[in-house]
Amino acid sequence: MSAESAPRIVLIDNYDSFVYNLYQAMGELTGVEAHVVRNDRTSVEAIAAERPTHLILSPGPGNPEEPAWFGICREVILTLGPRIPLLGVCLGHQGIATAFGGRVVRAPKVMHGKTSLIRHEGEGLFHGLENPLEAMRYHSLMIDPETLPAALRVTARSDEGLIMAVAHREHPIVGVQFHPESIGTRSGMRLLHNFLKGTGQGSAAGAAGAP
Repeated sequence: MSAESAPRIVLIDNYDSFVYNLYQAMGELTGVEAHVVRNDRTSVEAIAAERPTHLILSPGPGNPEEPAWFGICREVILTLGPRIPLLGVCLGHQGIATAFGGRVVRAPKVMHGKTSLIRHEGEGLFHGLENPLEAMRYHSLMIDPETLPAALRVTARSDEGLIMAVAHREHPIVGVQFHPESIGTRSGMRLLHNFLKGTGQGSAAGAAGAP
């Protein structure tokens, strides 16, 4: 892979212990190292100056509605997300909803290191993946379905009907509540591959973003 064609991935670390699992997964898929930056030690300008081809918002503790937990990520979503493919994982996924005006609420049940079946549309991130998909979950918060922004659409749900993935209707912004980098998520690497190859993007990138 030439330097010109190699992806340039910026992985924003929301102070999470799983961030380097994502880092390792990106390295295995691309052969290049993602640049990991802490959410309170960078700026939109600094990230843009790296000319990234992909952005990933890591999992993390806390609530994305609170800047202390989400740092620069909200601004990244709104400023860079419309033109650079962006994937939010767990906290990053929830933060996509809050950035566009949604809220997060307590999940009916805390999921900490538990797998569940995810039913998806079979397109975008989920192209070519088994359905239902067994996925690893670590979360106590979730996107509030009552305040889901009109700009987003649900692309996957748990068997209980909880929102497990979203995609922006126009921009290449996608999020998953579960952990694709976990060994407990079947075909998680394929999902990440879909993101990197562009099949995981919204309608602005010509994928599964149609209403």
